[in-house]
Amino acid sequence: MSRLGTLGARLYRGEVGYDFVAKRMIWYGISILITITAVVGLAVRGLNMGIEFSGGAVFTTPSTKVSSTDARQAAEEAAGGHTVVVQELGRGGLRIQISELGTKEALPVQEKLAEELGVKTNKIDTQLVGPSWGEQIASKAWQGLAIFMVLVVIYLAIAFEWRMALAALIALIHDLTITVGVYALVGFEVTPGTVIGLLTILGYSLYDTVVVFDGLKEASKDLTKQTRFTYSEVANRSLNSTLVRSINTTVVALLPVGALLFIGGGALGAGMLNDISLALFVGLAAGAYSSIFIATPLVADLKERDPKMKALTKRVKAKRAAAAKAENADPAAEEGDPRDLEDAAAAPAGVVGQRRQPASRNRGRGRPSGKRR
Repeated sequence: MSRLGTLGARLYRGEVGYDFVAKRMIWYGISILITITAVVGLAVRGLNMGIEFSGGAVFTTPSTKVSSTDARQAAEEAAGGHTVVVQELGRGGLRIQISELGTKEALPVQEKLAEELGVKTNKIDTQLVGPSWGEQIASKAWQGLAIFMVLVVIYLAIAFEWRMALAALIALIHDLTITVGVYALVGFEVTPGTVIGLLTILGYSLYDTVVVFDGLKEASKDLTKQTRFTYSEVANRSLNSTLVRSINTTVVALLPVGALLFIGGGALGAGMLNDISLALFVGLAAGAYSSIFIATPLVADLKERDPKMKALTKRVKAKRAAAAKAENADPAAEEGDPRDLEDAAAAPAGVVGQRRQPASRNRGRGRPSGKRR
């Protein structure tokens, strides 16, 4: 078995682990810092909305010897100040996108581009997108997102409990905020592909979270009937048992998406892949982070406020204090029956139970008096 597989088995059995829940204030601070950066980037730079949302025209040219830089300069001169995006297509063609370009302005721009690029006007394919269509797409996207959030909260509240539903909702908002903020900082266009990517990462983020919650629900059943672990400790054990699985799933998912983003969109120049691949890459990474460092610690925080869990934590601490006091009072207890410490631990805080005498002391030594028959 590989080292990672061995580690995963040991994490699952609880032999090793990292206390994610106890260090939750560190993770909260990191998330708040990242979220503030994303919000500031969104407020300062804003989103670069594609023509599907802002309206405009797309000119697709046949094969030409003109470079994309020269084509951009020609389009900016013809468009008169409108935002221009030029992408190279296969076989030497160009896709020239000009935002907020009306129908009356499209024909003169098409003729100017044909003249500058050295092609016939009728060979340039022109597509116009009105701003009203983009507004409808944006409205439908927001409606779909709102419905998705409501259904997720209802399902999790029924399948698990309201605390888990609230924690999952906060984690989802965390992932969305970071992804949108990265889009604003990088300056990539927001297209319908971006919306598809955002909706996709929400489902992926929930997958890891629900896996941990399912294990936590099973492990915390009848938790108040024992005095060995607090709720936070059980939550941390459940998180560690699925840690390697979450890492493996995230890495496998990020590899193809990273290939689309860095190789397809970057090295090979297929810029049309950037809109969906960036949303998936950032969202998958943020979703894996939030399911480990945000969702489960939040559930533990909320659950520890429950009076029953407060009472459980008090009993666990009292038992451990009694066991420690008994061990310090009589170090020789370690050489006796191991059940002695259990008896001491079961006693109330401040009371040390009577030690059970070793078996050798209860038996008579030597032969009994009298004659053997």
